[in-house]
Amino acid sequence: MKVRKEGRQVKKKPADKEKNKIFKVVLAGERVFSNAKEAFTLYDSSRLGEPKEGKVYYSLVETLYLLEKGKLQVYKGKKKVTSNMFLKEAQLLENNFHTRFIVFRDMRNRGYIVKTALKFGADFRVYERGVKPGQEHAKWILYPVFESTSLTWHEFAAKNRVAHSTRKKLLIAIVDDENDVTYYEVAWRRP
Repeated sequence: MKVRKEGRQVKKKPADKEKNKIFKVVLAGERVFSNAKEAFTLYDSSRLGEPKEGKVYYSLVETLYLLEKGKLQVYKGKKKVTSNMFLKEAQLLENNFHTRFIVFRDMRNRGYIVKTALKFGADFRVYERGVKPGQEHAKWILYPVFESTSLTWHEFAAKNRVAHSTRKKLLIAIVDDENDVTYYEVAWRRP
């Protein structure tokens, strides 16, 4: 694109098309993946997804987040999947999906890197702002809970024990009816 400036033509630099290009991901059962170059570029800049065996795999919450941001298109076979269709499918595949997604989106929008934490027995692990997985360990183990959900003291103690044994702080995220999130950080204290 050329623009006239004081009688002469100036060539404008094109926007970085690679960064904004929408790419295709495939939904196969509970797995979402892509082998597009843009998926690897996005991983390098944001740590969304998990590269493995020549593909980038996305959790269901990561996929919906990127779908809402207009970064990707989801296909199930040859059929394009809308965000509403994907949300319905994800809710069937994962318990507590909506609450988990609200918390994931809120944390990502606040600038934190959020990854799954199944091997720790938690929903998510959260890295301090500016820290990428592999550089340092996650700071928190995060449990999303809807405000009307009850939690026994034994369940609460178990969650705190998991965080303590993995040398992380426990973060409880409570989602209300308006999808606002309140965070509580819990730590062990010796009297």
